[in-house]
Amino acid sequence: MEKTYRRILTVQDISCVGQCSLTVALPILSACGHETAILPSAVLSTHTAGFTGFTFRDLTDDIPLINNHWVKEGLKFDAIYTGYLGSKKQIDYIKNLFATCGKENFLKIVDPAMADNGKLYPLFNQEYADEMAGLCAQADFILPNITEACFMTGVEYRENYDRAYVDELLAALSKICPSSNVILTGVSYREGKTGVVVYCDGKYEYYEHVKIAKGCHGTGDVYASAFTGALMHGKTPYESAKIAADYTVCCIEKTQDDPSHFYGVKFELAIPELIKMIYG
Repeated sequence: MEKTYRRILTVQDISCVGQCSLTVALPILSACGHETAILPSAVLSTHTAGFTGFTFRDLTDDIPLINNHWVKEGLKFDAIYTGYLGSKKQIDYIKNLFATCGKENFLKIVDPAMADNGKLYPLFNQEYADEMAGLCAQADFILPNITEACFMTGVEYRENYDRAYVDELLAALSKICPSSNVILTGVSYREGKTGVVVYCDGKYEYYEHVKIAKGCHGTGDVYASAFTGALMHGKTPYESAKIAADYTVCCIEKTQDDPSHFYGVKFELAIPELIKMIYG
């Protein structure tokens, strides 16, 4: 993809405090040099990990109204990138966005944010995972972790695995999403290391990097946003996956020395490094 000024729509929730979802997607995509439009699926006072008593306002019913206005105004996007979606109804509305709001040859990028560590997030079930698999089938790029891939394909989840198991997952994803390129995150073949598999047009590539023991909330959103920003800037899928991984690690490293910052990563401090990777 040539390096031009792109208009990207990202659809996910707003956690007003918490460094996740739209509050990371908007600045990261903008730092990559893109006009970034947003469609919030919900507004929360904070995210749900580590906070109690948070407020929540569901914006599901606003999505088709916004979509209809964009259609009326002739507004279209070079890419539509989705993150956390709160219901099957929202997934259906995204399918309509795909059908009505993309420019010619626009990219559909889906992060099926719904599970990790062998479990679905609260309020989700297998029926939701099946619906998300249907959305992924329409995408050009999907970014599941191993748990999400398992729930979408029916492959048994394993904590310990080898390349043969990952190949099985990729084959299963290709069967249900035959037109989608797969960016499989959190793939670890040896202790102390993790990485990402880039499976495009039947070709397997793997980028390995250091695994930081302490996880941080919102890093999946950071990764998906950086990947999308790099890809839309003209980087190859593998280059984009590598940039996103290196940037995410950098964000975690800049947060580790502050135990009070439990709710996210200081991604802002690493934006200069991201810009160097994108424009270097």
